[in-house]
Amino acid sequence: MKKLLIFCFGILLSAGLQAQDLYIQTGKLVDTKSGKVLTEKTIIVSEERIKSVENGFVNPKSEKDSVIDLRDKTVLPGLTDMHVHLESETNPQKYMERFINDPVDAAFNSVGFAKTTLMAGFTTVRELGGSGVNIALRDAIDQGKIPGPRIITAGKSLATTGGHADPTNGMNSELTGNPGPKEGVVNGPEDAAKAVRQRYKNGADLIKITATGGVLSVAKSSSNPQFTEEEIRAIVKTANDYDFHVAAHAHGDEGMQRAIRAGVKTIEHGTKMSEETMDLMKEYDAYLVPTITAGKEVTQNAEIENYYPALVVPKAREIGPQIQGMFERAYKRGVGIAFGTDAGVFKHGENAREFVYMTEAGMPAMEAIQSATITAAKILKKENEIGQIAEGFYADIIAVDEDPTENIETLKDVKFVMKEGKIYKK
Repeated sequence: MKKLLIFCFGILLSAGLQAQDLYIQTGKLVDTKSGKVLTEKTIIVSEERIKSVENGFVNPKSEKDSVIDLRDKTVLPGLTDMHVHLESETNPQKYMERFINDPVDAAFNSVGFAKTTLMAGFTTVRELGGSGVNIALRDAIDQGKIPGPRIITAGKSLATTGGHADPTNGMNSELTGNPGPKEGVVNGPEDAAKAVRQRYKNGADLIKITATGGVLSVAKSSSNPQFTEEEIRAIVKTANDYDFHVAAHAHGDEGMQRAIRAGVKTIEHGTKMSEETMDLMKEYDAYLVPTITAGKEVTQNAEIENYYPALVVPKAREIGPQIQGMFERAYKRGVGIAFGTDAGVFKHGENAREFVYMTEAGMPAMEAIQSATITAAKILKKENEIGQIAEGFYADIIAVDEDPTENIETLKDVKFVMKEGKIYKK
């Protein structure tokens, strides 16, 4: 029987039954590595990877191969958003949902949000904090059960008692209890190490901490430091043991400095960042993930009566308007920038708004695109897999009507999406 199977397999091969290659003919191609826009290229895709990139419009060599005509489009590598929350989306009832909804509700909602994100051209995302449903969502996408972006997830964010990601903020005394490392609440270096190990046990890919107060939590301060530097060092040290990097939510300057000195890789938001902190980021090779879109969204929503709890409104009015100006100063000072939006704070699928705000603040369009491709890939240690259209990389490919280096708005209307060689939108 074994010999018969081998013989039959040989016949199939000789008959030419092989995997189909796709020939994607492109009018323009954004080369993120060189920072140039190339013309008239053909991308040959074999299964989930890019086989080669050829000059001109190359036709298939086998009748089993096929052509995808994008000669009137500009093609880019799939984009990466380094800060999303796929379990939920802003709405006036969101603060009640944690009392009304079950984890299965968040799971079902996340399926739609993940698909919407992929259809917007974001083939990879870094999920920075939910209930832990985000881990199951990642696995379901990886297993091909549902469509969505490649997810690198923090699982549940880490906070201190009463801090920005304490899951019991705003609850009455009978409900607050005493959450600890298992629930993502840290008080002291020993808790810090245990919380990281719990995230590893749960299946997370990185660690996210809330180094300062935040805007949308039901707590007074938006910006006070909420971890000691000793606690952050314990988190980073333990995270390194598990090959995790650490992302730090931070609006206040002192909390940022503690986090940077302790070794975090990214600062999320960075609203009140001083020039001293910007220089510290360069010294420690830390990156800013600006989330300008979220800042603008919370400012707008704060003017809608009863959209946020009363304690949140003044924080939203204070923090939101500052983020774009901080981004402009940080960019001009040479701080490394990685694209991130905080999607979920605004509607999923609108992630590309961030490109517009970044370019408004002085970042050239190509650099903004690179922040969502090669820079993001480097931080995620996937620089040989995503972020470029090049031989051997995943076939994560999107297309838009216009050249985004000439009209960045075109990224808000993605016409073609391929992830790992599979077409999701055309």
